[in-house]
Amino acid sequence: MIVVMSTTAPRFISYRRVSSAEQGRSGLGLEAQAAAIHQFLAGRNGQLLEDFVEVETGKGSNALERRPQLKAALAAAKRRRAVLVVSKLDRLSRNVNFISGVMESGVDFVVAEHPSADAFTLHIHAAVAQREREVIAERISAALQAKKARGEAVGNVANLRPHNEHRMAAADAFAERLGGTLRAYRGAGMSQRQMVEELNLQGVKTARGGSWSLQQVQRVLARVALP
Repeated sequence: MIVVMSTTAPRFISYRRVSSAEQGRSGLGLEAQAAAIHQFLAGRNGQLLEDFVEVETGKGSNALERRPQLKAALAAAKRRRAVLVVSKLDRLSRNVNFISGVMESGVDFVVAEHPSADAFTLHIHAAVAQREREVIAERISAALQAKKARGEAVGNVANLRPHNEHRMAAADAFAERLGGTLRAYRGAGMSQRQMVEELNLQGVKTARGGSWSLQQVQRVLARVALP
């Protein structure tokens, strides 16, 4: 909290937000928001009464429950008859209804990035930001559906880890079964390309049931530690 004793300067409560615990711990984004707010205040000889920092957890049934620091910042601004200031509109939200709710809370707020914007203009910015978020979500959804259609696994890293570990174990087991044959080929002085030709000639299939290529032979050789 920063307290300034001046009684003539315009009074502000600042609010900064990041959307993950990782960003909160590293400070990514918070310093940039602080710099933008302080630059805004300096241009107006503004008095910063309090600074609220939020690391949004995603818990809670509504937006303000997920944002206790925003709720506290709005209360402080109302109590101290100050203006809420944020660096960018999306630090409040990219949802038009949420922005409207803040506007109707009885607390004046200003966006450092658009200091002269009125309520109508801020509504437009919020609508554009919301649409951008929706378009991004639509593109991600379409990409995931396309991957599913191709039979590719989708999901986050934690969900895919067991699948990846199973694939690695299966690849190791396959390489070990083929290792004796490849060692015999190597002992006979065969090149890697000759190994490819011989495996395909003998009807030996890859782990996925296909024909051999030079790259596939090289991968198996690496797994069984053969040069």
